[in-house]
Amino acid sequence: MQNTDNTEPQDKSNTTEGFNTDINTDNTAENTQTSAETSTVENTQTSEQKIAELNDKYLRLYSEFDNYRKRTIKEKLDIIKTASEDVFKAILPIIDDFDRAEKANQTIEDVVAIKEGITLIHSKLKNSMQQKGLTAFESIGTTFNADIMEAITHIPATDESQKNKVIDEVEKGYKLGDKVIRFAKVIIAQ
Repeated sequence: MQNTDNTEPQDKSNTTEGFNTDINTDNTAENTQTSAETSTVENTQTSEQKIAELNDKYLRLYSEFDNYRKRTIKEKLDIIKTASEDVFKAILPIIDDFDRAEKANQTIEDVVAIKEGITLIHSKLKNSMQQKGLTAFESIGTTFNADIMEAITHIPATDESQKNKVIDEVEKGYKLGDKVIRFAKVIIAQ
């Protein structure tokens, strides 16, 4: 029986040790769970911080782009408003010449002087516009070109060499640089 008693206390101590092992295992599990929860909370906070940073960067970039867009729109409007300023500055002296000519024509009876004045003002206007890049192009005697001319009417050709050629010009055509800004209105022989 002693052997049995000896076994029982050994079993009791084994049971106590087993109980201690179970408690340690439970504590380790709780610690693991707590640390997992803590790391999850930290990860969530870190993710939220990253999201907040990215959102802040996005908002800054968006507002910067919006400011850039508004600024470029304003600059374009300013350019459009003042684009013709140089042309008008070039025309103003010619308008002044016309005003002076009109005053002078009220008292002058010499037709030759009036013709000379008008010719001078006309050449001054043409020179000013040529300096700004505006040029008239000749169309009389040339073959009809639909890219730079507009046919007003057709008349019968007197000979074969006149066919599809410009006989008369109702309005001159003008180019600004290489771009046609007004088509020449012409009469074509057929």
